[in-house]
Amino acid sequence: MTTSEGHQDLEDGPKEERSNASNQNTSQDHTSWSAPNSSTLSQVEEKMRRKLQFFFMNPIEKWRAKRKFPYKFVVQLIKIVLVTLQLCLFAHNRYNHVNYTWDNRITFSHLFLLGWDSTREINAYPPGAGPLAVYKVDEFYNSLDYAYAGYSNLTNAIGPYSYNDESNIKPEPEFCQYYYKKGIIHGFNESYEFNAEIESSCINFTNVETKLFKSQQYLQDAGIKVDFAALVRAELRFSLKTINFRAAGPITPPDCFRFDVKVVFDNEDHDGQMSLSLEAEPHKLTCKGDKTYITDNKIDQILRSILNILVILICTASLLLCSRAIYRAQLLKGLTCAFFRRAYNAELSLDGRLEFLNIWYIMIIVNDILIIMGSAMKEQIERNQFTYDEWNVCSLFLGVGNLLVWFGVLRYLGFFKTYNVVILTLKKAAPKIFRFSCCALLLYAGFTFCGWLVLGPYHMKFRSLATTSECLFSLINGDDMFATFSIMSKKSPMLWWFSRVYLYSFISLYIYVVLSLFISVIMDAYDTIKQYYKEGFPKNDLQQFIGETTVEEVSSGLYRTQSSSSLNTVMNSLFCCNFYRRAYSKIGGGRSTVNLL
Repeated sequence: MTTSEGHQDLEDGPKEERSNASNQNTSQDHTSWSAPNSSTLSQVEEKMRRKLQFFFMNPIEKWRAKRKFPYKFVVQLIKIVLVTLQLCLFAHNRYNHVNYTWDNRITFSHLFLLGWDSTREINAYPPGAGPLAVYKVDEFYNSLDYAYAGYSNLTNAIGPYSYNDESNIKPEPEFCQYYYKKGIIHGFNESYEFNAEIESSCINFTNVETKLFKSQQYLQDAGIKVDFAALVRAELRFSLKTINFRAAGPITPPDCFRFDVKVVFDNEDHDGQMSLSLEAEPHKLTCKGDKTYITDNKIDQILRSILNILVILICTASLLLCSRAIYRAQLLKGLTCAFFRRAYNAELSLDGRLEFLNIWYIMIIVNDILIIMGSAMKEQIERNQFTYDEWNVCSLFLGVGNLLVWFGVLRYLGFFKTYNVVILTLKKAAPKIFRFSCCALLLYAGFTFCGWLVLGPYHMKFRSLATTSECLFSLINGDDMFATFSIMSKKSPMLWWFSRVYLYSFISLYIYVVLSLFISVIMDAYDTIKQYYKEGFPKNDLQQFIGETTVEEVSSGLYRTQSSSSLNTVMNSLFCCNFYRRAYSKIGGGRSTVNLL
């Protein structure tokens, strides 16, 4: 390697000396690299070093060094503004949409579910009431009659609901039942006849308006028998239309919806308790409203479409720029590896090779793809081109994409040493955290499976594997400890005492031991990073070759100097392989740029 002073002498030397050296090197055979001229090697080494120094500069340093406009940096700034604005607008609309559909589902529950009351509208923990269910045959048919009566008397509802018919004539609701092909139980002598194949049958409920509808009598007259021993699930289906005025604004029109309602009787467990629930699937429709208002609607739609298109374009540009940067980085890595092999007869270390893999760019590419997909889906939703509700999928794409976009801001804060401590600490602690987490997860998995198996039938927090894991994770963070102890059923004294030993041992182990060790791993990495700031960071072979770059060197114009065309000839002779010639040309060493930079 050469020093920076030697490099400066080479740059400031007479053109005649450089020309003579170039002519001598050009006359050499390609195979003479094993014993290169020291002057030629110095030139190549310095040019390679400056190429790598410039590659690892941040956008501000690149601007100072070569007046290279930071396209990727500017694109990321614009993208942050646009995707955040898009997210805010979409989040507001989605909240109104979800809240509106949820309130309508509550309304339908009051109108069509027998026994529904307002205490079931709040998700309380522990639940304030048991499941809504039917236990008798008469209750089953009474629930069907209640739902049909509510559907037939929509004029009694406060909400502006209409039938799914252009003339507002009541369509016939459909009753469907799903049952085992054969399910006969003879409990008195412990025998049965069973075929697990599930069949279905549907019938429309028709009634003369002057006559009181009775579902049991209607099904009997139609020759349909409801066999509760074989019944798996029954549904009463119908659709309603309505219009939402609340979302309307100066340029935003009312929204039109169709709700596909299902009153569901779930008998899958066959435990004598048939749960009763309601499902309402919303579908957005194209309104046929006031023509003068539709004009304003076009303005709102155009503005939203412009924003969506801008987001897609800026994310596409970001995707292309970052993909290009990753590709050029791999080309430079290949060139650097070849240089180390030929110049020092040594392979570039793994740490040195990983320096060319920019994880930030990969994360940016991922969030670009997510935002492009989410924006395209959002545009289709707003144009009513979807026949079903895709709000959740769209919000998932946009939400995760925006999360990664804001994570990407850490990359630019990392250019400043005072803000880079968090990133360096996480990077330093990541291997130890991964190994520590593997051991901690094994213990956690053991407690989870044990709690699910032993305490599941007696404790509501351990009813499933997922709720067991959630309960234990909450206990680690000190949440709801007393309730977890007190809810345990006392039906089995042995298991009640086991639950005490189980909970005490888990809480003590994870709060006092595992969490303390986890924090100590992170603090150890933090102390190491602070020590590195004082004494200097350890360097791999690539970083040692690059060396330190001072502010004066960056601003001196050194990286904008143009070397003679002989350097291109020297590089072509040194790197005899066609691949590295092409790579050298693509990253800036072709005849058009005539320098390694």
